[in-house]
Amino acid sequence: MTELLRNLLAPEVLVTLLFGLAAFAAVLSIAAPMIKSDPLKTRMKEVSLERNRLRERQRAQLGAAAEGSRLRDTGNARVAGQLVETLNLRRIFEPDSSRELLRQAGLRSERHLVLYLAARFASPILFGLFAFVYSSTVLADVLTPPLRLVVTALGVLFGSYLPLLIVKNLVTRRQESIRRAWPDALDLMLICVESGMAIEPAMQRVAREIGPISVPLAEEMSLTVAELAYLQERRKAFENLAKRTGLPGVRAVVTSFIQAERYGTPLGTALRVLSQENRDMRMGEAERKAAALPPKLTVPMMLFFLPVIFVVILGPSVFSVMKLMGD
Repeated sequence: MTELLRNLLAPEVLVTLLFGLAAFAAVLSIAAPMIKSDPLKTRMKEVSLERNRLRERQRAQLGAAAEGSRLRDTGNARVAGQLVETLNLRRIFEPDSSRELLRQAGLRSERHLVLYLAARFASPILFGLFAFVYSSTVLADVLTPPLRLVVTALGVLFGSYLPLLIVKNLVTRRQESIRRAWPDALDLMLICVESGMAIEPAMQRVAREIGPISVPLAEEMSLTVAELAYLQERRKAFENLAKRTGLPGVRAVVTSFIQAERYGTPLGTALRVLSQENRDMRMGEAERKAAALPPKLTVPMMLFFLPVIFVVILGPSVFSVMKLMGD
């Protein structure tokens, strides 16, 4: 093992690996635009499938008791489903909160929930086992037995939080995309509402127009239109929109929609005020980021800019002094 590590760390091997990675990155950067798929088309297809699922669920509720959702007939999903059902992971990992978190990340099917619960169970075991084997073989000469246990515990801890961190990262990226495009969507919705359109065709029109800017927002609005058509309570469809996004600005607009549905209040005035508030919130967020930029630049400037400035300023003087001392 020591000889293998010495061969891998040899300069010529490292240079070859770096050249190989550089060539692979160049090929990937050239080929990536050619193989990139249209995210809007893919997400709209998923929304269409979700609309069909809503229709089937509504028919099942009207005809008889709703039948439990079945997993997709694939090997991984089948194994994950058996693991979740055998170990009762739904009760352990609180499936309601997990389901809501996955919906905010854009993962709505039962298969996603099952895979997430199975990953939360298996990930600590796999990372802990990997940390134990790695510390006992490769680092056996460096680490003492207590330190190996510490490394194993750190692997288990990292594995237990890894699935949650991945899903929360997806949620953050999705919410950021929706937050940037939401004021523009409100402006478009205000134009549609004041022109005499109902809320469903207005949201459908806005979803088509806002798709190139924010695919997640177009997906959520299209799904809300589908729920408005098939759910018995329209209030529930608006509340689902607020839960799936998890943003205060969207929640305020949803409240206005519910009040307009219940009391018949004009929606145009509320949309105009809410659009301006969301624009102010977006501007305030940009100002906060701009205000936090100088402190963040202090350390890089001290580490990278100041030494170069000192070399440029003091370099000629140092060379002159060395020349005089040499003479």
